[in-house]
Amino acid sequence: MRQLGTFTSAFAAGTLLLTAGLTACANTDAAPHPSPDDVIKAATLHLTDVCLTRRGLTPPVPGRGKPSADDQERIADALFGAGRTELSVRLPTGYVVRAHTDGCLATAQQRLYGDQRRWFRSSAIVNNLGPEAAHTHSTLAEVRARHRAELADWRRLRAHALKSAKTVLATATAIDPSPNQ
Repeated sequence: MRQLGTFTSAFAAGTLLLTAGLTACANTDAAPHPSPDDVIKAATLHLTDVCLTRRGLTPPVPGRGKPSADDQERIADALFGAGRTELSVRLPTGYVVRAHTDGCLATAQQRLYGDQRRWFRSSAIVNNLGPEAAHTHSTLAEVRARHRAELADWRRLRAHALKSAKTVLATATAIDPSPNQ
């Protein structure tokens, strides 16, 4: 009878371990979910690559040979825009941030954020809250309080971009990154 009790206890313990192991396996995701930043970056990369390809340029690919200096300049102009900058914001630190509205990156931002000008302004300010705090000898909380409107705008635009990015990536067609395009 004692052997039966030991066997039953061992069987119960084994069943418990097996159940716990199966439950743990069932609760783990096969692939980690990308962060919102990664989703937006992937959609931005896809949109800029499509734009460059439409302009007859080969998007840069890490590990591939470096393009000629002329090609690098054409790619940079197509990606970031050329000529006089159309967007500008003076930060409280005194620095002026500028951007173009005619490059592939601007086109991608317009598509994802819905308003490239508002995104440029709010992101330039939000991305420089730390330097502003140091410059004005304020705490980050005080600087954030002064920029509540820009932070709210940044959050709204970023939420719009995440939703748009998911749509872009869900409907994306693969671009052949081969050099023979």
